[in-house]
Amino acid sequence: MNQPIRRLSMLVAVLFVLLLGASTWIQVLGAEDINAREGNRRTQLENYARERGQILLGGQPIATSTPTGTDLAWQREYTEPQLYSHITGYNSFTYGAGGGIEGASDGLLSGRDDTLFYDRLTGTIAGREPKGASLELTIDPKVQKAAEEALGDQRGSVVAIDPRSGAIRAMVSHPTYDPSPLVSHDPNTEKQAWESLNSDPSRPLVNRAISGNLYPPGSVFKIVTAAAAIEEGDFTGDSSLPGPAVLDLPQTTAGLPNSNGQSCGPGDRVTLDVAMQNSCNTAFGWLGMELGGGTIRDQASKFGFGEDLRIPMKVTPSTIPKDLNPPQEAQVGVGQYDVRVTPLQVAMVSAAVANDGVVMKPHLIQSVLGSDLSTIEKTKPEELSRAMEEETSDELTDMMELVVTDGTGQQGAVEGTSVAAKTGTAEHAEGAAPHAWYTGFAPTDNPKIAVAVVVEDGGRDGSEAYGGSVAGPISSAVMKAALQ
Repeated sequence: MNQPIRRLSMLVAVLFVLLLGASTWIQVLGAEDINAREGNRRTQLENYARERGQILLGGQPIATSTPTGTDLAWQREYTEPQLYSHITGYNSFTYGAGGGIEGASDGLLSGRDDTLFYDRLTGTIAGREPKGASLELTIDPKVQKAAEEALGDQRGSVVAIDPRSGAIRAMVSHPTYDPSPLVSHDPNTEKQAWESLNSDPSRPLVNRAISGNLYPPGSVFKIVTAAAAIEEGDFTGDSSLPGPAVLDLPQTTAGLPNSNGQSCGPGDRVTLDVAMQNSCNTAFGWLGMELGGGTIRDQASKFGFGEDLRIPMKVTPSTIPKDLNPPQEAQVGVGQYDVRVTPLQVAMVSAAVANDGVVMKPHLIQSVLGSDLSTIEKTKPEELSRAMEEETSDELTDMMELVVTDGTGQQGAVEGTSVAAKTGTAEHAEGAAPHAWYTGFAPTDNPKIAVAVVVEDGGRDGSEAYGGSVAGPISSAVMKAALQ
């Protein structure tokens, strides 16, 4: 064989080996990645060829699929879509699955998750058409509806959880949206809805309960500060603290004032009980400096701050800044400066007090059901952390009861039921009305529900807003629905 032919043969051989290697990679090693790529029409059509699992509340579907007789064989439909939009999310042919359970549990709902192998196998043997798993959620429809109606047209969020199990009973975020146009199968309709929702300055696609820019907690954070003080062993409810009208702060000419401009007690002194009852800023600012930023940050972490939680949607971790100077420690003591929280985290703080100091891992999925609706997996309550000793939670409960019976939280009371709570009015931007907060639990002797409410920019009351007057009645309505 002459030299040119030999070179050509070698080139052809190399090209053949490269082609064989590339095809092997595509079919074997890279198949999973390629199938998972957004916009892969073959994978999308395959997903729509199989009936997607239902999302259920008490056995009743809030998301289901109906046959269409077209290439996209199944059409997703939502019951009361705006009430549950941030819980269900959407499953769009154009934009994929996202926004809630649809995105976070797509593998289960679509039937592709590895945990469904035996369900798929038994279904094949039984001659059942393949379909995704259904998910029974922990949401209580009447509690969800009460939260939705009580929040009304105000921006903000309401979260209610079972303090004993961590089961989420309500999760409302306003503004809400209708996911139906996003799953219409009409590209123009889906695109128009997507662009409209993403350009809306009120950010309706953001689930404010667990994500977004997060909120300064204001005075609801005083529960954490008080827990740290009692756990340190140097303070009780009867401890006397400085409570002047304005707390002088070192290293600055600025002071930390009380919201009413008055002293918290005779001789500028106040007990920790009364400081919590009346939300005394200067007493808790002093505590912040006395305890130090590290102590407060450690206590917050025991409540779940900084945790990378999934419910199954990813929860943005709540945060406390590091390396604080004394004035910043005072601000952190009253839930200001750069403390940032989700409403879910605030509900977890109240739930920990209710649950003898134990924080339970929050969750939305109660059980995973197979194609024949038999139970494949059931969520077991799981302890996340111990935030405090039981004696500390008992003392905090007594303080928080005073908030409702004699203090700033009286408008969150529930007739015939003992309630423990804390109010908050959080500054967040110069010239803006404060956010209104309320968190608590009931009944205090046998807690069944823990609630957190935030109303952005004071809601209907604007700059005149206080947590007790704006968010308190919302919490009361949610607790009533949960305890009926």
